[in-house]
Amino acid sequence: MYQVESFRTAYGGQKEGSPVLPRNKYTAIRDDKPKSKDDAKRPEHKVCKFTTEAIITEGTDIGTVHKVCASPSCPVHHPKPQTSRNDEKWKAEQEKQRKEQAIANATGLRVLAAIGDAVPVRLMKRDLLFILEKLVSLMEENRLETLARQHGIRQKRDDGGLAKTFAAFIRRADEGTLSRLIVKTTILLAASKTNPATVLRDAASVYNVDTDATALKVKQELAAKEKAKKANGQSAKPSKRAAR
Repeated sequence: MYQVESFRTAYGGQKEGSPVLPRNKYTAIRDDKPKSKDDAKRPEHKVCKFTTEAIITEGTDIGTVHKVCASPSCPVHHPKPQTSRNDEKWKAEQEKQRKEQAIANATGLRVLAAIGDAVPVRLMKRDLLFILEKLVSLMEENRLETLARQHGIRQKRDDGGLAKTFAAFIRRADEGTLSRLIVKTTILLAASKTNPATVLRDAASVYNVDTDATALKVKQELAAKEKAKKANGQSAKPSKRAAR
């Protein structure tokens, strides 16, 4: 039988080594019936499998016996806080949004590349170069970086930076490459001024690019990468037998 402080004892410290349970270490179970449905939901009106009898040895009502629950693992009188579940739900939602955004970004870049591949050669090189140089001059650096990356161009450490490197690339490019770059540059510029998804969808429609099929392929590739990443992570951990 537990020895406990009185129910009416203030919550506080307990002398070291004392066998008496302080008030904040147990839940007192009331004998009287709850007066309402709300009262019936309160912990002190519920009986659990850990419920046992305890005798009050300190404070008021000394010598009386009452039912208590002193188990910290009791789901009735010591339920786990719900914040962990909420945190897990929030993290899962954030991860879902991250994956969706990654798929949307990868799909957009893949569609842009497919549109570029569908552009035919029509103008002379000097015309194409002139148009492209003027369009590029209007682009923000991050969009120019996106365009350059699709052609394997990286910024060099010189005074001109990426703009100078890209300008040198397009002067050496053939008519087909310049035509594709003009279309892709036009799409990126239009996307910076209005809804990017609408601009990309309209361009995909003109050049017969299946955006749904592209999105599905991107999802499959990302899923395969995540699966391989998890497999590599598990294989990297030593087994229990190997550790011994």
